[in-house]
Order: sequence, then structure tokens, then C-alpha cells
Amino acid sequence: MSLIIPANTLASGGYEVANSLRFNSGSSDYLTRTPSSASNRRTCTVSLWVKQSILTGNRVFFDQEVNGSNFIRFYLDSNNRLAFYIEDSSAGGTQALLKPSALLRDVSAWYHFVIAVDVTQATESNRVKMYINGELQTSFNDSNYPSQNLDIEGLNTTNPVDIGRRTSNNDNLFNGYISEFCFIDGLALAADQFGEFDEDSGIWKPIDVSGLTFGTNGFYLDFEDSSALGNDVSGNTNNFTVNNLTAIDQSTDTCTNNFATWNPLWSQSNGNIGDVVFSEGNLKTTTSANYRTFPATIGFSSGKWYWEIKRYEDTADMHTGVMSELATPANTATWIGSTNNGWVFGCDGGSTYGDGVEGNTGYTAAPNAGDIVQVAFNADDGKIYFGVNGTWQNSGNPATGTNPAYTGLDTSLFYFPCASTGSDVEANFGSPSFAISSGNTDGNGYGNFEYAVPSGYYSLNTKNLSEYG
Repeated sequence: MSLIIPANTLASGGYEVANSLRFNSGSSDYLTRTPSSASNRRTCTVSLWVKQSILTGNRVFFDQEVNGSNFIRFYLDSNNRLAFYIEDSSAGGTQALLKPSALLRDVSAWYHFVIAVDVTQATESNRVKMYINGELQTSFNDSNYPSQNLDIEGLNTTNPVDIGRRTSNNDNLFNGYISEFCFIDGLALAADQFGEFDEDSGIWKPIDVSGLTFGTNGFYLDFEDSSALGNDVSGNTNNFTVNNLTAIDQSTDTCTNNFATWNPLWSQSNGNIGDVVFSEGNLKTTTSANYRTFPATIGFSSGKWYWEIKRYEDTADMHTGVMSELATPANTATWIGSTNNGWVFGCDGGSTYGDGVEGNTGYTAAPNAGDIVQVAFNADDGKIYFGVNGTWQNSGNPATGTNPAYTGLDTSLFYFPCASTGSDVEANFGSPSFAISSGNTDGNGYGNFEYAVPSGYYSLNTKNLSEYG
């Protein structure tokens, strides 16, 4: 397996985005606002950055409905294509349906989407323009444009605007992260009003949008106030009501610093992907059987890295550690650590396992439900350490390099954090989906961990990776 740098994520430089909002369909997370007055029904722009978690079903970003037969909607469809949809029953049904051909199936990447609508344009292809990562889309699977001067049913009316779900059925819920959500009322803007290509890397990156003119019903959601996640900072105070979202759903995983999550596209599930359910922005897994393995979206070939895993059950199997690029989870009842190219701490029995061999029997007492398992891995010298609730096992000290659980791991290989489990677990690579009481960062000031990050070790994100990985 080769190194994959998550797309559209700069390591450093330029405008910095502090926060995103993590949506989880299982808890019906969404934002809603009902405008107090109608405004422009022919021209608008929607811009947002998205890191998706699940690639099934329709997943709605923006929906404004009069009812289920009259609406404007912006979403990802079940085939993982961006989609724009206008339905107007009084005008005969579907008035617009556009789906660019590009397939959007990377759960490790941040994408930037812009849709600019101006139905007053004489040329139909100018009435709706769609941009993905700064590129105007010109190839479409569906390209039904709205008629000229259509008063779009639902748009900028006094009907609810929902972010993260389809209003009429409370379904098509979004799973993943959203940052820098802008709605421009009355102007159709190109993508370069929201982002730019980095002159060194060529990566599309966000720019400061606070100076834009947002219009009467326009808004800008930056998700920086954890006590009021629906705050509009455009100057309009068009604030949204949050539904089932709390301060813990505010994330530092953003389009300018991308954190690792579990990777649902590369998981061992005994031939049945339903055995592993990923949620909470791909940081939590729920499994219905033993021996299910999954790696992280970001790996490394050098550097010193730290992460934490929260265990939810006392008795079920749970192993965590690293797996090399040579490890391939197979559709058999095995787990990383019981085969070659994996080195883990077996939390169910308190033993370590590496390259298919049980190592330290009774390494420590098995962690209980609610305990935090710590992992520190030095990819420069091939040493790995395991801790529980702030105590490094075997008197290990990652900072000084003494008493590792394993040493001599091949430093020429590429490694991924991994877990193999039959229980519910939740990962913390620095932007956790569970509450942290102490709040420790790494030496660069990144991450939010329950226990102190060993000196010289770092949270797994693209800013740290560019410096140390």
C-alpha cells in the first residue's frame, strides 16, 4: 500500500480554519433556520467544505422546502456524485437536476463544493455552475437546467432551511464534517471567492470570506463558538438552531488541518461489512462479531506518534497498535497481531501480540469499560509503547526510549494505527468525539488528549505529518 496524503489539505501557510462540525446520522444531527422574510428567489451561492464519513445513500448539505414536492436541495447522491435539485409541483415537477460525473469516494479528504445559481442568465449552462475543489464542472451524468427567470420554489422563502438532512422526511442525513458553510443571497459567485490554489503545492485551499456581501438571508457558519454552534458570523445574525449537536461535535479536524480517522474502506469484516458500523465521523466503531480489523486513514514512514483508544466493554476482544503496509486484512476470522505485520496490545487479556506471536503474557491487567488505552509509536527506531489511563506498561518511557513493548520494527516500512475488536471502541487521534476532562496537546499545540503526550511525540494530522512524517 502506498502513502496517500489526504487531498485538499495544506500543511501550513495561509488562512487557517479553526473548527468544523461533526455530523452523525445515527443521532439525527442537523441545523435549521426559518427566515423571517422572503428575498431573492433566482440567484444565490452555496459554498462549504466537507469531509464525508459514509458513502451510502443520499446525504444532504442544504435543503429548503415548501413541502416534499417543492424544494431546492444540494447533496451527495447514493452514487457519490454531487447533486443539485429543484422540484416544483406547480410547474410540472423537476425543474433542475445536475450531477457532475466526478465520483467523490475519498473518506480521508476534505472537498470544497460551490454551487452558483443565477436563473436570469440567457445561456442555460450559466444558470447553475458547480465547482469541486476550485474546478468548474463541465462533465455531467445529469444536466437538466432550470428555465430562465424561474422563481425557485423554496429558495429564500419563509420555509425552513436545513443543513444536514432532508426536511420533509427527516432523512438523508449527512455523516461527516462540515466547515466554512456560506450562503450568499442574491449573488452567483465563482469558487475563487472562497478559495485559491496554493502557489507552491497547487492544492486548493480556503481564503478569508468574512468580507463578502451575504445578502438578506445570507449566512456564514464557522462553528467556532462551541456554546452556539449555529452562530451566523456574516453580520446578519441569521443564526441556526442546532438539533442533537453539542460542544463535543465541534472538531479541530478541518480543511486546513486534517486529522486521522478510522478507514471504513479498508476493513476486515469476515466478508460482511455490516459487522463493523462506523459512526461519529469514523472515530467510533460498533462491531457485532470478534476479529474485525480496521486501520486509520493516515499512516507514516517516520516520526513519533501518539493516540488514544477508549474501550466500552469489559469482556469482548479489543486489540490496538500498528499494522505495516504489508498487512492485508483478510476475510477470515483473524486479527492484526495474530498474523504477520501487526503489533498490538490485547486489551481483553492484557497481553501483547506481534507478527503472529503472543509476546508479554499478562503484560498488564485488562482495561475495563471506559478506560483509555494509550499508544506511542516511534517510526524512526521501530519502538512501540502501550499505556492504560496514564500509566505506561512494563515501566515504559516513550520519551527516553526505555522498555518498549516491541522494538526493532522495520523502519523502512509504512505503518498505520489499527484496531481489531469485537467491542465498541472510540479513537482519539487528536480531535475526539468523546468528552475529555484534562485536555492535553502535543508539542505543537495540536490535539485534545486525556493524558499527557510524551515529549517528542505528536498527534496524527497533516500539519504534523508534513513536519515529522
